Amino acid sequence: MIEIVPREQPSRRLTAGVPLLAAIGSLLLAAIPLAFAGAPIIEAYGQMFTGVFGSLFSFTEMLTRATPLIFTGLAAAVAFRAKLWNIGGEGQLYLGAMAAVWVGSGMIEGPPILMVPLVLLAGAIAGGLGMLGPAVLKTRFGADEVVTSLLLNFIILIFVQMMLEGPLKDPMSLGWPQSEPIIDEAVLPQLIAKMRVHAGFLLAIGTAVVAHVIMAMTVWGLRIRAVGENAAAARHAGMPVKRIFLAVAFASGALAGIAGVSEVAGLKGYLTTDLSPGFGYTGIVVAMLAGLSPLGVVAAALFIASVFVGTDSMSRTMGVSSFLADLTVSMSLICVLLGGFFARFQIRRVRTEGAA
Repeated sequence: MIEIVPREQPSRRLTAGVPLLAAIGSLLLAAIPLAFAGAPIIEAYGQMFTGVFGSLFSFTEMLTRATPLIFTGLAAAVAFRAKLWNIGGEGQLYLGAMAAVWVGSGMIEGPPILMVPLVLLAGAIAGGLGMLGPAVLKTRFGADEVVTSLLLNFIILIFVQMMLEGPLKDPMSLGWPQSEPIIDEAVLPQLIAKMRVHAGFLLAIGTAVVAHVIMAMTVWGLRIRAVGENAAAARHAGMPVKRIFLAVAFASGALAGIAGVSEVAGLKGYLTTDLSPGFGYTGIVVAMLAGLSPLGVVAAALFIASVFVGTDSMSRTMGVSSFLADLTVSMSLICVLLGGFFARFQIRRVRTEGAA
């Protein structure tokens, strides 16, 4: 007979190694569809590596792709630490982008030192409010925030489409549903000339460091972790659990909103409905792969971005489907979940009475 029992003391080494093993495992599992596609596996992986690190342009493209993933990964990690399941990062990203365009497309004019913080603040507030609604429904009525935040994604996207066909529509877009461009003073500066990587990447790194300090070294971080471990015990200890939930929800939504700002103010320059290819959802994978560690989110986002950029390059040169990147990301999440399970539980064989 086989039974599953919790480990008395989960191995710290095993728990810390789960993300790395998951990343390696997902790449190894990706070899299976590669083989079915008829691609030489070693050459394919070599092309994937070259597609990321083979030139300055490809490397900076990876950093550009990682920037919104760091923000959405942090949004998920911060919320999940408090057992607040924010699945609405995609919608909050669009709210942040829409607020940035509304403020930064000429409604207010000023020097970059004023406009850049202003669009970032507007995006953060809009994204924070986007998650505050599901959090209020949870704390006031017990509504499941997984359902409410997920469904809100679709409502927000429809609202963005309506705004792009109405008040935010660029009259010079020749009928295409896009917003007016952000003025030059509100654009995030490039880090390297003639490359798309922008100051949003540095902001993402700095935000991850700040989040780590808050979560690991402050009373507020201790309260968030306490609520996540046992909300009833935290409430019994006198902690304002509802207020903590609401604050975490706003912070999580704000981080996702800044991801939207980084895309419109740092990369695209205007808002369209195809701004995000699913950064909000991929951020959940990033957070899980990072073990909900803010600093781990940076490494996980760089890995996921490398998979996307490297697979795009491999697809162009070897004729392999670019959907392999989505498959690899999905397998990395499965590997993380399996690794976390075996880090917390052990499977052992129990001899039953009368067995030989």
